[in-house]
Amino acid sequence: MIKLKTTLFLAGLTALVLGVGYYFGGQQGAFIALIISAVMNLGSYWFSDKIVLAMYRAKEIAPKDNLRFHTIIEELAQKAKLPKPKLYLVDLSVPNAFATGRNEHHAVVAVTSGILKLLNEEELRGVLAHELSHIKNKDILISSIAATLAGAISYLAQMAYFAGMFGGGSRDDSRGGGNALGMIALLILTPIIATLLHLAISRSREYLADETGADISNDPKSLASALKKLHSYSRAHPLAGEPKYEATAHLFIVNPFKPSFLMSLFSTHPPMEERVKRLEALK
Repeated sequence: MIKLKTTLFLAGLTALVLGVGYYFGGQQGAFIALIISAVMNLGSYWFSDKIVLAMYRAKEIAPKDNLRFHTIIEELAQKAKLPKPKLYLVDLSVPNAFATGRNEHHAVVAVTSGILKLLNEEELRGVLAHELSHIKNKDILISSIAATLAGAISYLAQMAYFAGMFGGGSRDDSRGGGNALGMIALLILTPIIATLLHLAISRSREYLADETGADISNDPKSLASALKKLHSYSRAHPLAGEPKYEATAHLFIVNPFKPSFLMSLFSTHPPMEERVKRLEALK
């Protein structure tokens, strides 16, 4: 069901790209915007692990530094039928974890120093299984596709606006002011709709990662317990994030930043209560 929702959301984004492009510039306008956005997001996808790890000054964890950690991830990776990912440590007291990398052969799982102190071994296994699920389910690739389509829509809206300002309006100049108002409305609304669809995909993939992670660890209760602990700590001690850091919120298993009004509206994570409820319902 979650995979079907993801497919429908991606189809909605694609339809929005084609619809806006056809309305304003025909096939050529949509194609140009899609290519520009694809190049930008492809670069982000290809170098995402290096960018994020450098941003948080993460350091690779050698087996001699934490052999038990390596043993757990190796056991879980074997069960998930995945190559063992590289392990990194982020020196943050806020307990959290994330996965990145362009595919299962270039994958990274990073944990903060705080999570190693807060969770017991069973809970940590649940979290690591969740992160391996993002790799197994190709969520980074899917997120990149969604970002590409959402970015294309934003480019199309901006191109249409400037074309209308300097090119004499849209396809039917007889509408006059109506066209201008419609163009402004599209400039504002289409990127919002695209963002909402993109975030809906992100939330759906979190549910799927919880479900797949519970299957890999064979312990949904421990993952639910870990999520409750991580959520409580993050709400009591949130990170003071700059915009460049808040842009990485979707990577973490729990949003570590203080929820502002806009972040609440455009949340990359589903409600924690619902995530825990679904996990506790699993056998």
